[in-house]
Amino acid sequence: MFVAGIDIGSRGSKAVIMEDSQLVSFSICETGPESTKSAQSTIDQALEGTGLTLEDVEYVVATGYGRILVPFAKANVSEISCHARGAHWYFPSVRTILDMGGQDCKAINCDEKGRVTNFIMNDKCAGGTGRFLEVIADVLQVPLDEIGHLSLQSTQSVAFSTVCAVFAKSEALALARSGVPKSDILAGLHDAIAVRCLNLLRRVVLDKDFTVTGGISKNAGMVDKIRKKVGLEPVLAPDPQIIGALGAALYAQEKAQGQMN
Repeated sequence: MFVAGIDIGSRGSKAVIMEDSQLVSFSICETGPESTKSAQSTIDQALEGTGLTLEDVEYVVATGYGRILVPFAKANVSEISCHARGAHWYFPSVRTILDMGGQDCKAINCDEKGRVTNFIMNDKCAGGTGRFLEVIADVLQVPLDEIGHLSLQSTQSVAFSTVCAVFAKSEALALARSGVPKSDILAGLHDAIAVRCLNLLRRVVLDKDFTVTGGISKNAGMVDKIRKKVGLEPVLAPDPQIIGALGAALYAQEKAQGQMN
């Protein structure tokens, strides 16, 4: 039985196809202005090369900010629950999850079955999110997928007093114009975001087995800063960005089995 999970986030859309609890394929696309079209193109890419069509998929669960706008989904589940379930599939011992997305960051606790027991979200400020890093990358004229590695080249990290998107942007621009190396600016910003993440994690139970999910978790510089601030080594999935969609697919399997019984 084939099932699918689709995660329509604020910046990226992800789809996962599974068969009998095994990962078959996945895709990651940019979320466009219309969530419905983004959902269709993302699932189409995930199905490509599998020999399957959407009609072959028994059940689809949607998650993420655009979850109610996925026309082919039979149900939707919150991204918090999906990240917990997806992380548990990869790492059954994990009890703490830091989800770093395009629009917000969340610290999540789960139990031995991948069920959410507690969570906390950052405030509405964009600081510390994927969108914030996009803005900074644009200001410094550095490709987004290179800022993490560039930050690791820093020799003297710059201290930032805030990660407010507006003030940090202005401060980063002023520093760059004064000749401060971009690597030092980025290291300082990554450090400030890591402090914010640590504060989130301290408001839940920080277990020694923890993982980082979401798009920002693919940023090596960010993960390095979090590792140093937390004092623990996070376990990372092969592609942490699909964890929410994976969790949605696992819920789809559960719902499909219940539907058949």
